Amino acid sequence: MKFGVQASQSQMAWPDLLSLWQDLDRSSTFDSLWLMDHFVTGTGQAFGAEGPCLEGWTALAALAQATSRVRLGIIVSGNTYRHPVVLAKQATTVDHISNGRLEFGIGGAWHVYEHQAYGIPFYTTGERLKRLDEAVQLIKLLWTEDSPTFEGDYYGLDEPPYNPSNVQKPHPPIMIGGGGEKRTLLTAAKYGDASNVQGTPEEVAHKWDVLSSHCESVGRDFNTIRRTIQTVLFLTEDPAFQERVIQGVKSLRGASSDEEARKSVLMGSPEQVVDQIKAFEAVGVQEIVLAQFPSVHQKSLMRFSEEVIPAFR
Repeated sequence: MKFGVQASQSQMAWPDLLSLWQDLDRSSTFDSLWLMDHFVTGTGQAFGAEGPCLEGWTALAALAQATSRVRLGIIVSGNTYRHPVVLAKQATTVDHISNGRLEFGIGGAWHVYEHQAYGIPFYTTGERLKRLDEAVQLIKLLWTEDSPTFEGDYYGLDEPPYNPSNVQKPHPPIMIGGGGEKRTLLTAAKYGDASNVQGTPEEVAHKWDVLSSHCESVGRDFNTIRRTIQTVLFLTEDPAFQERVIQGVKSLRGASSDEEARKSVLMGSPEQVVDQIKAFEAVGVQEIVLAQFPSVHQKSLMRFSEEVIPAFR
């Protein structure tokens, strides 16, 4: 089992973000650190969106220079925000700056308010996912073929040069973010090196069943795709705080019960969290990326590194 942290730029000044990443790089046992690809704070609505939020790929390039051990990436790049050729070049640049530590995450994008506020075309769900599929195909062609050609409904290539190539061969691992069962997981089956979903162990197990079915339909070995999840960490033994979390998660996720809400996060003492991780491990999860709400708490992350991760090493 591998562990990462979405130590994101939301509500973080640059000196604080830099210090956090460097401390986790030097002093923790986390395998990876991640930023988010959003231009505003909050949870997808206008409320709470006014806080500081640096642009992800620019910040990631600087953090790649400032760290030396951890793998790093964006969970996940919204395909609507950049032309895929531009995104491919950004990723290759960070792969060089990091000396081959980049994990390339990409998804169809979901943040309606952000698109509306900045006038970025959002498209229908179907078009966003078709664009995602084409974008990943195009990026993979740029990374694996000399002067490729591609003609899709939305993007195209006409034998472009692509230099330099990536440090990692044949390319940085491509992680498809999202659990959409008809299109997103199919894109992961066709082009992904990793899939990233969310949910309870039962929900995640179902997503892997769907992904396995798609792999069978496209002639892909399911076991060649790294299975990852993102979940929220609350490392606390305080019963009152845990109850507030449960009620908040129920409201946010629309969970039908306290039990379902609790099972969708990691919460409790280190020993309880170890047992919860084992439940995800039992359904095939190979990597967990932690997020903390409402902000990153370094002491909690270091405690997780010291008291939870050793149980899986």
